[in-house]
Amino acid sequence: MLCEFYHPYQNLNFFQFIFEFFSRLLSFFTGQLSYEHLVSDEIQILVLMGVAISSGLVGTFLILRKMTMLANSLSHTILIGIVLAFVFTQQSQQNDPHSIAPMEAMLIASLITGFLTAFLTEFLTKTGKLQEDASTGIIFTSLFALGIILVTILTKSAHIGIEAVMGNVDALNKDDLYWVYLIVLFNVIFIFLFFKEYVITTFDPNLAFALGFSPFVYNYLLMAQVSTTTITSFRAVGVILVLAFMTGPSLAARLLTHRLKILLLLSVFFGCFCAFIGVALTRHILTVYGMALSTSGVVVSTILVFYLLIVLFTSKQRFLSRKMINLEIAKNDF
Repeated sequence: MLCEFYHPYQNLNFFQFIFEFFSRLLSFFTGQLSYEHLVSDEIQILVLMGVAISSGLVGTFLILRKMTMLANSLSHTILIGIVLAFVFTQQSQQNDPHSIAPMEAMLIASLITGFLTAFLTEFLTKTGKLQEDASTGIIFTSLFALGIILVTILTKSAHIGIEAVMGNVDALNKDDLYWVYLIVLFNVIFIFLFFKEYVITTFDPNLAFALGFSPFVYNYLLMAQVSTTTITSFRAVGVILVLAFMTGPSLAARLLTHRLKILLLLSVFFGCFCAFIGVALTRHILTVYGMALSTSGVVVSTILVFYLLIVLFTSKQRFLSRKMINLEIAKNDF
């Protein structure tokens, strides 16, 4: 009989972790391992991969539309939605001290906060005649400050502060898998249904407007996707570190291709790869050095290192290409 606290990944280094994970994955697909026997490391990987899929899809369009600053603003101001969801559902959560608020309430609050952030930013830009980055900065800092005030006043007994920054992957459970992959499905369906509209409003807003596609409608739809993705990533990576998932893999993929569909696929793949490597590295460092690091922090650092490696690779490729072109020109001169 297995011990109740048996953990297959305990005391494993990086390569042993990878081997054990794929062995158990094979057992899962062959029916030898049930869903109920998933352990915390596997739940962490699956949740973070779900976050990476959603973030890669919406992040690609954020970068192409040059809206990453607005997404940065939204990831901070959404803290207000989390606090308000906690306050309005506090009575129903008395029997569950580890829960901040029901996910349904946080999703609704995040959508309201996201639309409010986008509306106020656009209002100051168009009516107040401010530059977009200036209006984004004002709204972002003001609403984030309000969120911090609400946290200190209304949620003294809740552990919201640190989770809002970096999440808490050790507290993830199978319920988080449900919500994260529900939003993955939501994002996949919306991008599939409105792919043509997203493309035309991203690359040629004037033509889109002439054809009857309002860029503003699809901007708000994208903001809704960013809001829901951010809030379901809250427990895993926090509402701030999720920005790395939305930008890092997509920027790395952008260096390798100019085709949109391939860009989307590479963004998703790179994010999932970094999530898996980050969890494996966290376990390796705990086993070998006895240091318990933040898994979300390690994953985000992995995304940064991966992006820098892609930058070095593409820079070398461009250098070699220019050198070959110069050699061809020199040969032709002779």
